[in-house]
Amino acid sequence: MKTYSAKPSEIEKKWVLIDADGLVVGRLASLIALRLRGKHKPGFTPHLDCGDNVIVVNAAKVLLTGDKLKKKIYYRHTGYIGGVKAPTAGEIMRGKYPERIVEKAVERMLPRGPLGRRQLSNLRVYPGAEHPHEAQQPEPLDIGKLNAKNHNYRKTVKAA
Repeated sequence: MKTYSAKPSEIEKKWVLIDADGLVVGRLASLIALRLRGKHKPGFTPHLDCGDNVIVVNAAKVLLTGDKLKKKIYYRHTGYIGGVKAPTAGEIMRGKYPERIVEKAVERMLPRGPLGRRQLSNLRVYPGAEHPHEAQQPEPLDIGKLNAKNHNYRKTVKAA
């Protein structure tokens, strides 16, 4: 018996819409990364981009458990000497681009390299409820129903 390996012409990509309102960031990001890689499909091929296109709306309303709003730090470097910036998750959520919390969480769950960058380009994250992808007719996916822990009501701080 041979192992099945999909060809690029056999790959069928769907569009999926996820409402992130009230969902926990890490659990949401792991399910999005699974969809982007295509591991939910029976014909998963590790060296091809066989995942779906994912649209995430209401990314500004995600939840962070515990003290992550104050203690989780996102380091970056400007490229200049002494140019390390270290905003906390709360500062990013209150800032101009709160959707970057979800983008970074998903990016860090995908493989590094050209394939991971191609898979990440299939992710579209919007802070509000509107998105410009109605023509693709995305299927809504209710992540909150998959597991009760995806909505963490206890010890949860609502971001922003």
